[in-house]
Amino acid sequence: MKRALITGITGQDGSYLSELLLEKGYEVYGIMRRKSVVDYGNVAHIRDKIHFIYADMTDIVSLINAMRVSQADEVYNLAAQSFVATSWEQPVATAEIDAIGVTNMLEAIRAVKPEAHFYQASTSEMFGLVQEMPQSEKTPFYPRSPYGVAKLYGHWITKNYRESYGMFACSGILFNHESERRGKEFVTRKITDAVARIKLGLQDCVELGNLDSKRDWGHSKDYVRAMWLMLQQEEPDDYVIATNETRTVREFVETAFNRVGIDVQWHGEGVDETGTDAATGKVIVRVNKRFFRPAEVDVLLGNPAKAEAKLGWRREIPFAELVARMVDHDMELVTEEIRTAGTYAVCLK
Repeated sequence: MKRALITGITGQDGSYLSELLLEKGYEVYGIMRRKSVVDYGNVAHIRDKIHFIYADMTDIVSLINAMRVSQADEVYNLAAQSFVATSWEQPVATAEIDAIGVTNMLEAIRAVKPEAHFYQASTSEMFGLVQEMPQSEKTPFYPRSPYGVAKLYGHWITKNYRESYGMFACSGILFNHESERRGKEFVTRKITDAVARIKLGLQDCVELGNLDSKRDWGHSKDYVRAMWLMLQQEEPDDYVIATNETRTVREFVETAFNRVGIDVQWHGEGVDETGTDAATGKVIVRVNKRFFRPAEVDVLLGNPAKAEAKLGWRREIPFAELVARMVDHDMELVTEEIRTAGTYAVCLK
């Protein structure tokens, strides 16, 4: 039985990866930060099948202990301060977790079990101000946020340990991947949660930032499969994981509202202050400059040709199904919320 250690196990990707590895017969260990209230997040439904270890990416001693306890054959580093907007508010904390934390984990592996296979969760945000279209493993990086910069360090230190110490260390340069388990602070889940609340009469509008930003969106369940495939290869390498399709935030909004039979009226002339066009009854999506980034990443589009050829990986869940899954899930959640407790209409900001 193989053993796997997952950092960031309670998050979106950690939960799908845990399910995948358990299905494959792994003994799964997960790192959790100690809190006053225990929160199993997205793995609450399988917590009895996981061995949890208290540790922190900024504390190398705790990571060494996690390696000693787990004796992991595979280590998946998914822990991060992963919200781009927060990285401007907490740039140092983002660097300590997303950059130095990777080094800490690599050092813990090197000290305890250097033959273990290591996966680093890199990100398309490292491309930032893109230098070519689409982006591949050979595209120059140009991060545009403290998050992107910190992740770039994590990416390069992983490559450095591979080349310097002969470690089996891979980076997956994952483009945007969402799911029903995405946190509500992310724009995709903010949209689908708002769609459900507007459809069910609990909310009158949603405020968003740059509607023209273009992203390459896939489903997390597909992407964690790519992580696992990387660590099953004979040689370690880095791979772009993407769909090779790009959509605007505006398209995501329209697809999500269409799922519940609502046409979108963009905020402009002829629209009253309640968030609804009096003549058409269409829902309003308002643009708020507060949600724009200090340095925008206008477009991301990944080329997964290498992963498809070498890993045999394919995206299975298309964009429309991704959005539908998220909207349907939030409709269920909000319906249950209405059943169990009263609430009132607000404009989500």
